Amino acid sequence: QVQLVESGGGLAQPGGSLRLSCVASGFTFSSYAMSWARQAPGKGLEWVSGIDIHNSATYGDSVKGRFTISRDGNTVYLQMNSLKIEDTAVYYCNGRRPPSSEYWGQGTQVTVSS
Repeated sequence: QVQLVESGGGLAQPGGSLRLSCVASGFTFSSYAMSWARQAPGKGLEWVSGIDIHNSATYGDSVKGRFTISRDGNTVYLQMNSLKIEDTAVYYCNGRRPPSSEYWGQGTQVTVSS
């Protein structure tokens, strides 16, 4: 059974940090590019960051320089620093292997508020 289970969300103050984790099971994790996406209230899904099978990372413009993605074993992480109120969203983990294999986690809520 394929699972992507996110954790680490919660409440943080502006300027604070959180570290999200996504534990994968049921598929060959090392063969999948992993990414994080988020959905803020009333908005569409926004791609945040991705890391390929060679550990090459990319970032959306809104998080570049503040967020760091990494992977280890069967887990992908998102270290979020210098959090802003506009980072408030549900964060989803995604695993993808072309041409058609793709999995999503259930999401974890991140709220940035003073």
